[in-house]
Amino acid sequence: MIFDLDGTLVDSEPNYYEAGRRTLARYGITGFTWEEHTRFIGIGTRETLETLRERYAIDAPVEELLAVKNGHYLELVRTSTTVFGEMRAFAERLHAAGHPIAVASGSSRPAIEAALTATGLDALLPLYVSAEDIGRGKPEPDVFLAAARLLATDPADCVVVEDAGPGVEAARRAGMRCIAVPYPGGAAGDGSAYEHAGLIFRGGQGEFDARAAYDWVTAGGQHPDTSSFSPR
Repeated sequence: MIFDLDGTLVDSEPNYYEAGRRTLARYGITGFTWEEHTRFIGIGTRETLETLRERYAIDAPVEELLAVKNGHYLELVRTSTTVFGEMRAFAERLHAAGHPIAVASGSSRPAIEAALTATGLDALLPLYVSAEDIGRGKPEPDVFLAAARLLATDPADCVVVEDAGPGVEAARRAGMRCIAVPYPGGAAGDGSAYEHAGLIFRGGQGEFDARAAYDWVTAGGQHPDTSSFSPR
């Protein structure tokens, strides 16, 4: 099992939005809205900052912007990161049953470690890969393939859990099955990006069911309706 982190395991998007807003404000860019932020949900931090740097003609290297945003984010994540309850229950089921698990995220390694530690998820998910270590973020498959190598597992035997369209596409390119739990208003939020997922909880975290997801995984991806599921 390979979990995305932000928007999937933890609701860190409010922290990322605030970190991004503070970063842009430092360089004189004001008025960055939540709506604008949602267009980058599922996109790696580096790729997001590259786009914003070009859009606003910021005269600072991407590495500097990364350091500034990560600094702001780390201040926020240690005190205000929320775990999605059913996702924690899902990870606990998998961990108890001995399934190999890892996190694959577009965030930096310090940001991943801080989120996992602050929420206690590090006890369930000690292994993680950052797209910054790999070089290319989602929708490229690199971070998921690196996670499979970390787990010493064939990509075809992996199941990805994702909230955003670019992550679902990355799982497809990696040759992995995918459970999609769309984040409201996220990137590619019209639903078309999720068509390659084997199991979709179209209502997002409010409809995600740990037992149903676990049963689907252990049944080899079989479900009466593998395109959509609404347990409630």
